[in-house]
Amino acid sequence: MIQEDDWDRDLLLDPAWEKQQRKTFTAWCNSHLRKAGTQIENIEEDFRNGLKLMLLLEVISGERLPRPDKGKMRFHKIANVNKALDFICSKGVKLVSIGAEEIVDGNVKMTLGMIWTIILRFAIQDISVEETSAKEGLLLWCQRKTAPYRNVNVQNFHISWKDGLALCALIHRHRPDLIDYSKLRKDDPIGNLNTAFEVAEKFLDIPKMLDAEDIVNTPKPDEKAIMTYVSCFYHAFAGAEQAETAANRICKVLAVNQENEKLMEEYEKLASELLEWIRRTIPWLENRVAEQTMQAMQQKLEDFRDYRRVHKPPKVQEKCQLEINFNTLQTKLRLSNRPAFMPSEGKMVSDIANAWKGLEQVEKGYEEWLLTEIHRLERLEHLAEKFRQKCSLHESWTSGKEELLVQKDYESASLMEVRALMRKHEAFESDLAAHQDRVEQIAAIAQELNELDFHDSGTINSRCQGICDQWDNLGTLTQKRRDSLERVEKLWETIDQLFLEFAKRAAPFNNWMDGAMEDLQDMFIVHSIEEIQSLITAHDQFKATLPEADKERMATLGIHNEILKIAQTYGIKLVAENPYTVLSIQHINNKWESVKQLVPMRDQMLQEEVARQQSNERLRRQFAAQSNIIGPWIQTKMEEISHVSIDIAGSLEEQMSSLKQCEQNIVNYKSNIDKLEGDHQLSQEGLIFDNKHTNYTMEHIRVGWEQLLTTIARTINEVENQILTRDAKGISQEQLNEFRASFNHFDRKRNGMMDPDDFRACLISMGYDLVRIYFIFEFARIMTLVDPNNTSVVTFQAFIDFMTRETAETDTAEQVIASFKILASDKTYITVDELRRELPPEQAEYCISRMTKYIGNDAPPGALDYISFSSALYGESDL
Repeated sequence: MIQEDDWDRDLLLDPAWEKQQRKTFTAWCNSHLRKAGTQIENIEEDFRNGLKLMLLLEVISGERLPRPDKGKMRFHKIANVNKALDFICSKGVKLVSIGAEEIVDGNVKMTLGMIWTIILRFAIQDISVEETSAKEGLLLWCQRKTAPYRNVNVQNFHISWKDGLALCALIHRHRPDLIDYSKLRKDDPIGNLNTAFEVAEKFLDIPKMLDAEDIVNTPKPDEKAIMTYVSCFYHAFAGAEQAETAANRICKVLAVNQENEKLMEEYEKLASELLEWIRRTIPWLENRVAEQTMQAMQQKLEDFRDYRRVHKPPKVQEKCQLEINFNTLQTKLRLSNRPAFMPSEGKMVSDIANAWKGLEQVEKGYEEWLLTEIHRLERLEHLAEKFRQKCSLHESWTSGKEELLVQKDYESASLMEVRALMRKHEAFESDLAAHQDRVEQIAAIAQELNELDFHDSGTINSRCQGICDQWDNLGTLTQKRRDSLERVEKLWETIDQLFLEFAKRAAPFNNWMDGAMEDLQDMFIVHSIEEIQSLITAHDQFKATLPEADKERMATLGIHNEILKIAQTYGIKLVAENPYTVLSIQHINNKWESVKQLVPMRDQMLQEEVARQQSNERLRRQFAAQSNIIGPWIQTKMEEISHVSIDIAGSLEEQMSSLKQCEQNIVNYKSNIDKLEGDHQLSQEGLIFDNKHTNYTMEHIRVGWEQLLTTIARTINEVENQILTRDAKGISQEQLNEFRASFNHFDRKRNGMMDPDDFRACLISMGYDLVRIYFIFEFARIMTLVDPNNTSVVTFQAFIDFMTRETAETDTAEQVIASFKILASDKTYITVDELRRELPPEQAEYCISRMTKYIGNDAPPGALDYISFSSALYGESDL
């Protein structure tokens, strides 16, 4: 270091400057000499023999100088002063025009120049602030510390200090308890300077080196004197500066840790709530206990629709947000050199994905089960009503038949009456045989209801069994009556054949009309235009048979008319009713009119069903038209998102803007999904369960929509993490584009991932020597970094992390330990009071609550182990 200023050229000093330097340099020397138990009174006299000069250098350097000569002769003094000057030169100081003889002779100018050289070397040269040192570093330190204070503008080491406010500001900045800066006035420089001198001497152990009046009354105070005095403040506060820096570093590390712990707690909470919701929902979906009525099952279907429309979508968002939070947390932990976050057992992202997959599997099965049950109940209700109608018709026909069959009226009947009874019984047998088919239908319907597990099968079986038992009894009674009539038939003459013919012809025709009326009133259920058209065709065919039936009716009427004619011709007295049948011509005509009335009613029912099926077909086409647009739109958006995520044409911010715009388009498109859901609900309410006009079901659209929402959110999160990584690691956009271009080139599947062989080829293309056998182990090490979970793929985020890993500037456990050591004054433990004094309250309490008790006999009670705490922050064992 070359001696500052022109001591070799300037042989005269301003008297005012000389006075200031004498006082300042003397006080500065005494501030160090008093540590050795001595001091000087006259600076040019007391250093002449070189003894106190050598002692001063030993105190401020901490080193031993050669033993001084003890003689009092001039050459002894010169030798001692030379030893001091040689020591100064050994510290890299070049002395210009300063010799031992001038010091021994008491030359004031040379003595002050020598002391200034010592001050420069040992008090000012080692000052370093940012990239400046010595005088410039000290000036920058003063400027930084006094910048916030009013009326202070430090530009130099002379007139900037004349009003005393700069000195007071330095003290207040570090010890605000010593000076009330708000009460100081710029127009009171003497008072300000004396305040600073007195406070510094009393509380900071900085001796008074200047006179306020000398500074104020000098146009330009001596720069060396001011600089010497101000350097004492720098050294006095250096420890505080170091502690402040250490405290700031610790606060920064703790703030990162607190934020990460908060994110971990939020993840655990969200994961627990989502898993609990899935746990509660799955048993509900697994409950396959069918309701007994159509209305109850339709309510279950409506509850399921509410679940899909209202309850599940927020959970889809929560699941997606949970994955995003997890990825963001891992990125922050990686960037802050923290160990990766491992959620509680059972709460990993994969665990949640598996639970969600299980939920969707159960959910799909539940919907299929609901629709199957509704189909079954619909069929059951139809069969049950059909069963009841047939039973009512049959029971109406059998009413009173048993009583008639057990009568013994033939025992007291005449010949004509017996023959009439015989013919009547034959007609009954014909009618009984005609009803056999209905009984078989009733039994078949009852069996089908049992096979389909009808809820009121007990009543059905009981009624069916009663009809079958009655039918068997009727058969037995019929046979018994025939046997009885046949036994007495030989005793009686055949009665009028025409009555018998009428009875035989009227009975089947009446039974045909009963069947026709039953068919015309039969309930039907169809699900398509084709099915209802089939029923209409059958009905048209039936109507085509009506003319032939009317001929049969007229033929029967002709027989009746023939009977009347014969009776009138031969004077036969006819009884009021045909003795062979209960059917009268009036009965047949009335029933025929009923059949004719039922035909147009059936026509109307079929046409109404045609209208309903046409409406259902419109619903099918309406749903298909929308789904055939929405399905490809979702696929297109998925491809757009994929294209944006691998595009290197623009910056990450431009990618983010494109993704945000795409996300907004997706959000705006939600109304189309809701409209499609409405059409889907109308279809289900109309019991429409198939659609030949589209390959897209509502389930396909729902799954695609959920995947689209998840994909856009994940892609945005990936770009956010890339921005976070880029900014944290100082990657330029050009570097990032270069990384993306390399990645895309070797991403042969274009799915945003490289397999290990492609990754190796990519590294080789970027200059990594991975061809020789020696580097097989190196590549294996790299793969453990980019694929810690052994998935056999490398994502772009992992690729970026690897390419920038070596240049990352992060805090380390060693740095945090060193910072705590400063706060603890080089002790291996730290006290609660020290933490609360050096750190903000929140960070201090955070450390106190997590640090373990220090184990050792050299510490007071309650001492804490900051080394173990710092190591744990980075997932390391104690250093």
